[in-house]
Amino acid sequence: MIETHSFEQTQELGEKIAAFLTPGTVLGLKGELGSGKTTFIQGICKGLRVSEQVVSPTFVLMHVYKGRIPVYHFDLYRLGPKDFPDLGWEDYLCGNGVSLLEWIDRTENHFPFPHLEISIDYGEETNCRIFSFTPKGGGFEWLPQFFEEASLLNSKGEK
Repeated sequence: MIETHSFEQTQELGEKIAAFLTPGTVLGLKGELGSGKTTFIQGICKGLRVSEQVVSPTFVLMHVYKGRIPVYHFDLYRLGPKDFPDLGWEDYLCGNGVSLLEWIDRTENHFPFPHLEISIDYGEETNCRIFSFTPKGGGFEWLPQFFEEASLLNSKGEK
């Protein structure tokens, strides 16, 4: 688990994980409304050198951003688990970019692709967020190195 204590730290955590992402990587985020999913994704996109404004694609389901590698940003909030299989995700999830899925829990475990599930929970302090990372499949051997680098966030003395 990794804690962040500000909007800026949440984005910085996203920037740090971006350094490890390669084409075909899929990250599935879950957390309550306002927990920081889009903020974290904004940091990832900054780390991937996306120059566009990054916003949640709630009403359009997906935004595509150009960066160091393409970024496919999905929002599954308005979908039910039965909607998921018919959307042709394979073109993106198995493609040449990074796929970032907000509300991965909406698929009710019907998501058949290897991904890193990232849970974001509220901490006790107002701006505290607690990030948990659970690999669902292979390809995340870089996680220990990411945890080591991300631990520096909490050692800066920023709260």
